[in-house]
Amino acid sequence: MKIGIVGKPNVGKSTFFKATTLADVQIANYPFTTINPNVGMGYVRTDCVCKELDVKCNPKNSVCINQQRFIPVEIIDVAGLVPDAHLGKGLGNQFLDDLRNADVLIHIIDISGTTNDKGEETENYDPENDIKFLEDEINLWFYDIIKRNWSKISGKVKYERNDLLKEIVSMVSGLGITEHEVKAALGNMTLKNDDELREFSFKLREISKKILLFGNKIDKDKNKNFERLSEKYSIIPGFADGELALHLAAKGGIIDYLPGDNDFKILKNLNASQEKAINFIKNQLQKYNGTGVQSAINKCIFEIGHYIVAYPVEDENKFSDSKGNVLPDARLVRNDSTPVDLAYMVHTDIGKNFITAVNCKTRMNIGKNYVLKSGDVIKIVANK
Repeated sequence: MKIGIVGKPNVGKSTFFKATTLADVQIANYPFTTINPNVGMGYVRTDCVCKELDVKCNPKNSVCINQQRFIPVEIIDVAGLVPDAHLGKGLGNQFLDDLRNADVLIHIIDISGTTNDKGEETENYDPENDIKFLEDEINLWFYDIIKRNWSKISGKVKYERNDLLKEIVSMVSGLGITEHEVKAALGNMTLKNDDELREFSFKLREISKKILLFGNKIDKDKNKNFERLSEKYSIIPGFADGELALHLAAKGGIIDYLPGDNDFKILKNLNASQEKAINFIKNQLQKYNGTGVQSAINKCIFEIGHYIVAYPVEDENKFSDSKGNVLPDARLVRNDSTPVDLAYMVHTDIGKNFITAVNCKTRMNIGKNYVLKSGDVIKIVANK
């Protein structure tokens, strides 16, 4: 699953990206700092099953710290959008096109209201304007793509249900959209007029590219914008600057901090300015139950994406692979996945030659139609 980071310039997108991935990106207070999309690996956090099984794990594809498993997910940071980007304003469609492969979008909003619609410094700007304009831009981007392609094929479509569905799925394949999502958006529409085409485009965007709102710069929200807007929208209070500072302090051995925690332990003596800064961050963590960065990633994966974590192993008794590594892999799978789906993730040949599987917790054989549960430890049996 891929997460796209979107928003207007100068709201903290690159800071959020760096805090999530610790990638070496340029961070500056001017529009279009990110000229090309940055791609990196962030991490979703979950309780590791090693705690439940009372074993010490040896992760290979992920990291386990204090019985918390951090599993990599791809993060795409795209340069700032401005109103009418879909018409080519600002840097326009170049950045919208970079979002084609994103499964869910995190919209970074300057909840403090200190940047205008172009990302320039100001005062008392209403962040609700950004919530509306960005959703409109991405909706219209979808509509433009679909309308342009639909005009090329509409004369050939017979408007029979299966034929219509087949043509649309083929038409939007470049956007990473599934047949199931097309069906859900299409409903009973026939797309015989522009109004339906527009309605379909907007619904398809809403279903296939959900947007999570991240109210960044919560520490500077003097006008209580978050309090006002959270009554109308689901917004995560965010403090990306604080998360990045904590990462760097932990990397320098100054504090002991785990991403997603709402507290940390100071390991070294601090000077007066350091102590003031670190105490300010600590107060913000406790006030908002963390910086919001890890919460945003987790919500994208587990709530919006409907993913769970499964652990494939080869030895059901030791919960290990053939080399003795305990719980080596933590795989993100959709919550409707089966052991066969997991087998294909491990290796295509294992999926093709699937025979059965074993639930290592219960020691029971499970068939190909078993629906995986989060935290399942699964041995896959396949023909060699």
